[in-house]
Amino acid sequence: MKVLIPKQHGAWAMLLIPICLGMVKGGPVLWHIPLFTGWLFLYLTVYPITLAVKKKKTKDYQKWIFYYGIAACCSIIAVVIHKPAFIWLGFSLFPLFLVHVYYARTKNERALLNDIAGVLFFSTGGLASCWLGAGSLDGWAWFIFAQSSLFFIGSSFYVKSMIREKNNKTFAYCSWGYHLLLPFLSISLGASWGALAFIPSSLRAWFLHGKERSIKTIGILEIVNACFFFAVICIFLTR
Repeated sequence: MKVLIPKQHGAWAMLLIPICLGMVKGGPVLWHIPLFTGWLFLYLTVYPITLAVKKKKTKDYQKWIFYYGIAACCSIIAVVIHKPAFIWLGFSLFPLFLVHVYYARTKNERALLNDIAGVLFFSTGGLASCWLGAGSLDGWAWFIFAQSSLFFIGSSFYVKSMIREKNNKTFAYCSWGYHLLLPFLSISLGASWGALAFIPSSLRAWFLHGKERSIKTIGILEIVNACFFFAVICIFLTR
């Protein structure tokens, strides 16, 4: 039986980096195990749901929705029992999920707005992780959410400008403008020198646009960029 795994490789960085940053700042605790497990299976559950909605063949994906969904629910319920306030995070994620379902239904899941909704969804994992480790929802949890969101929204702009929207000048200008402001947005949200984590993102958006790169090369460079972002923000969080 072939396991149904999402094919969006870049999404794995969005899944892992925020939640790991939360552990770095809040401190690792045993409850991070069910949190991460639930977060992982929640992501895996969304994939067959997306395919079912998009292709209108619910029966073909029911078993994977069930398998992944049960694993996600068991883990997440355990965390919510430990930290009941987490239920409000679940409510906040529901509208973002509905945005994704809408774009899947219209077969336009590559839309920028859907990408942004996905980024906010994943970045909430960093907030939850920091909250769980620190024991309270403080400014650092929101900082991790904000910085992760800024970074991955920039990544969405860049990748689209290099592939799907590579001939769209208006989109290119939007990407360049966003990346021009990106370090300053980071500073305004409390990063100070931690905004250095965004400099490679800005440089690659300005200087690599229009240059022919394979999808594989673009992906590898984004992984390297994400690792740099993670390393700098980790240093900032632990200084």
